[in-house]
Amino acid sequence: MSFNLQNYETAEMRLERALAEYEDLRIVTVNHTTAQDREKNLWVVETRVYMSAGDQANDLPKGTGWAFEVDGQNGPANKFSALENCETSSLARALKHAFGGSGASASEMAKVNRGVSPRDWVAEATSMKETTELKAHYLSAKVGGASKEQLDAIQQHAESLRREGERSGSGGGSKGSRKE
Repeated sequence: MSFNLQNYETAEMRLERALAEYEDLRIVTVNHTTAQDREKNLWVVETRVYMSAGDQANDLPKGTGWAFEVDGQNGPANKFSALENCETSSLARALKHAFGGSGASASEMAKVNRGVSPRDWVAEATSMKETTELKAHYLSAKVGGASKEQLDAIQQHAESLRREGERSGSGGGSKGSRKE
């Protein structure tokens, strides 16, 4: 699936728009990458957008955005600049949440073109306790561009719920699925 990236705003366009309207705008980027993330070549970044110094002092962001990137994967830019790409993606998301925008940013759509899902499908799946809910989530993840590793992790979580359900006699974790 390919998209015309010219139809999407860049982080720079969103930032220009915000700065033109709010001269005291504050932006804080936080690198949340853990040692375990680095073992997997991941970067995780959050950006917070504040309207003023007072909002920043009181930690009242107008918008936040999170992103991840993988070193050396999904294009030549991540070979040397995965952290920078991660920061730009989180900035674009935070600005969209703070000021609106025309859907996903160009950098998010570029991830889709590269086969990288901007959603954390696995984290969403691990909060689910019903196998029927997980089945629907798996299909959404597959259509939404989740990687094979993400799809496998979702399947593993569903299998563990099924096994727990068999041990407890609840019929595989789905409400109402057990026949009397």
